[in-house]
Amino acid sequence: MIAYHTFRNLIFTTAVAGIVLSGCSKPAPQGMPVADPDNGGLTMPAGFAAFKVVNELGPARHIDVSENGDIYVALNNMSKGSGAVALRDTTGDGRADIISYFGSVSGTGIMLHKGFLYFGADTAIVRYPMIPGSLVPDENYQLVAYGFPNEHQHEAKPIDFDPQGNMYVNVGAPANACMEQMRTKGSPGMDPCPILEYAGGIWRFKDDELNQNQLTDGYRFVTGTRNCVALRWNPVENKLYAVMHGRDQLHQFYPEMYDEQASADLPGEEFLMMDEGTDFGWPYCYYDPFKSSLVLAPEYGGDGTVTARCESKTDPIMAFPAHTAPNDLLFYTGQQFPERYRNGAFIAFHGSWNRAPLQQEGYYVVFVPMENGLPSGDWEVFADGFSGRETVMNPGDAEHRPVGLAMGSDGSLYISDSRKGTIWRVIYTGEENHAEETASAMETETVVMADLPGEDVYKSTCLVCHQADGNGVPGMHPPLTNSDWVTGDKERLIRIILEGIEGEIEVNGEIVNSVMPPQPTLDASQVADVLTFIRHSFGNDASGVTVEEVQAVMDDMD
Repeated sequence: MIAYHTFRNLIFTTAVAGIVLSGCSKPAPQGMPVADPDNGGLTMPAGFAAFKVVNELGPARHIDVSENGDIYVALNNMSKGSGAVALRDTTGDGRADIISYFGSVSGTGIMLHKGFLYFGADTAIVRYPMIPGSLVPDENYQLVAYGFPNEHQHEAKPIDFDPQGNMYVNVGAPANACMEQMRTKGSPGMDPCPILEYAGGIWRFKDDELNQNQLTDGYRFVTGTRNCVALRWNPVENKLYAVMHGRDQLHQFYPEMYDEQASADLPGEEFLMMDEGTDFGWPYCYYDPFKSSLVLAPEYGGDGTVTARCESKTDPIMAFPAHTAPNDLLFYTGQQFPERYRNGAFIAFHGSWNRAPLQQEGYYVVFVPMENGLPSGDWEVFADGFSGRETVMNPGDAEHRPVGLAMGSDGSLYISDSRKGTIWRVIYTGEENHAEETASAMETETVVMADLPGEDVYKSTCLVCHQADGNGVPGMHPPLTNSDWVTGDKERLIRIILEGIEGEIEVNGEIVNSVMPPQPTLDASQVADVLTFIRHSFGNDASGVTVEEVQAVMDDMD
């Protein structure tokens, strides 16, 4: 039976597991660094402690740790002119005192393997030759695999290797549900989905060959996966596993079938065990954790209950709350943690952005006990406190968002953060902690919205991406607050609604790279209303947009 929790269950699970609380510095086993007095802001089960190895690295993604304890971090965007960073502790206190930036490409996947540092850029896999005794590898990288789609959605390329000389690469689908018009209400799904010819699966390559083209040299290992940023080879079971990002926007596109709560709760994020040739059903199916089955997507005629063609697809081995963004997976094979953690799975959840107007969820690391390759018990929150607040309404408000996981040679667990670039190291001290619990203060802000006709259009069309407070989603969906994209040229703003926009833009000094589809279902009056609304809301104070101004742009487009 698939294990699944609601948000309220999560709070209970965390509480009964026992929380490591703030107080004096945590004692450490002999030879182990001393943890931070507040565990670096994290809460964990009793007996565990944590400390920040480093802070403020930049937009950190996946990480790996060498046998001697050097840490390698992939950066999602270039920082200090580089796409990766190497860390070394020379004093023995566990904190990095040497920080070296390197590399001319940025991305997500990173892995030490056979004398090379492999790196997953968005459209290629490269490797840097390691130099014996040197922290930083040779920066003249070698091209391992290329030809991946150049898209602005789900482009992360996490990687891992099996013992037989193969490399596995996630190729995320650049779409939500393979609609004819991307993310557009009323648009049907393409059948068959052409995206599955080049994306939406895991590809296999040789780990020792260079210049492999995805479509001519790569081998499609599994299909029907929307996006698997959390990808890991399980050395105990000798199998590949992943945790998939599920589809979005059920209420926005099908309000007659899904209310806001159902859209926030569906579909479950899927924990997948991958055998060669498996089809997990995207885009035709999504997983309903309350029904414990795959059901047909509404774009393909589904009504939330019918299974149809999904009966031939492969179910997950476990499901997690919707939209929590599982971004890394690690099977714990170390000896430092207690016996119950051996061979179990840790999963880092980056946190949702698309549960608005309801509160967001995720922003934690969970643990799943495993036996014989399958979950042997329910999952539980292992490390929490990353967001710095009890309730997250907008992901931009979270102080930290966990992304990457790695295990040191001594069995320590390392966790990376994409907001500030903090790296934590979690150790087991075995010491119970009796200090008084310190909870994060719940922070709330008043969102000021103008009482205008366009508010309803905003809520039904724009809110899920730009959020209830108008602050958008960092790196994905631009903010509407204090932006000349909103308060400036009206014609440009109207054309964005009518024609959409794709690619990198700079908003308030930050680069956003995503896709906003056109909104063909809105008439001139609705476009004028929603643009007037946003130009008068979220701290903006600009003139409204008239129906005549919108109609003039529409006439020019004809």
